[in-house]
Amino acid sequence: MSTLNSLKMVNSKKPTAIPPVLHRRNKLVNKVWEQIQLAKASKEGGTFTVKKFKTVKDITGARKTIEHEKRIRQWWFVAMDGKVCLNIRYGAKIIEFAKGKTAIEVATADELIKALEIIKGAIEAGELDAQIEAASGAVRAGFGK
Repeated sequence: MSTLNSLKMVNSKKPTAIPPVLHRRNKLVNKVWEQIQLAKASKEGGTFTVKKFKTVKDITGARKTIEHEKRIRQWWFVAMDGKVCLNIRYGAKIIEFAKGKTAIEVATADELIKALEIIKGAIEAGELDAQIEAASGAVRAGFGK
């Protein structure tokens, strides 16, 4: 028993759910990670896909789980001047970084990957919580129609 006495004992309860802010952060971080992987694959000339499981009924009515590729759309595009512009999306809504500023401009694919990694770090640090909250509210409002 003397061995256990050397440890600090506390009364603790595991949380059953994570806070909504943290849930939205994690959701956006996962999507940014997908974009980073997509940008890396695009730079190297390859493709990036994520496998997803879907439950369907077959002809007999039995349910089966099948695996298929999830469609990932890239968040960047080439502007008229040849520079790459990157939008960050939460659902179908584009996040606004500053008043009227919705895109990040980069010159090359390497800079695109670095910009995505910087954004991922900012999301994890909670710097974009207000913008994520606004985009989340706009997405939720679309379902209430």
